[in-house]
Amino acid sequence: MKLVVAVIKPFKLDDVREALAEVGVQGITVTEVKGFGRQKGHTELYRGAEYVVDFLPKIKLEVAVSDEQVDRVVEAIQASAKTGKIGDGKIFVSSLEQVIRIRTGEMDGDAL
Repeated sequence: MKLVVAVIKPFKLDDVREALAEVGVQGITVTEVKGFGRQKGHTELYRGAEYVVDFLPKIKLEVAVSDEQVDRVVEAIQASAKTGKIGDGKIFVSSLEQVIRIRTGEMDGDAL
């Protein structure tokens, strides 16, 4: 089992959600986050004053999947979140040691 975490641009959320549904993902966790990468934020003008926006709004998706689904899920996220511009985001894949469904007590693959 793997945990796929993706940080994407907010306006790409619906596209990514639809792409994940098409590859068979049954559930995702979505969190509104702020951060920066290589782009280091940007400057904006507000009422004539310039100020630096250090942390940009992003969406963090978390998807727990079986080992067999990982490649399809990563490809779906990458294809649907890509704009070709700086700040498209990142995808992280890590191992899950154990998953437990609270309601039924099902474990690991059955809990996904």
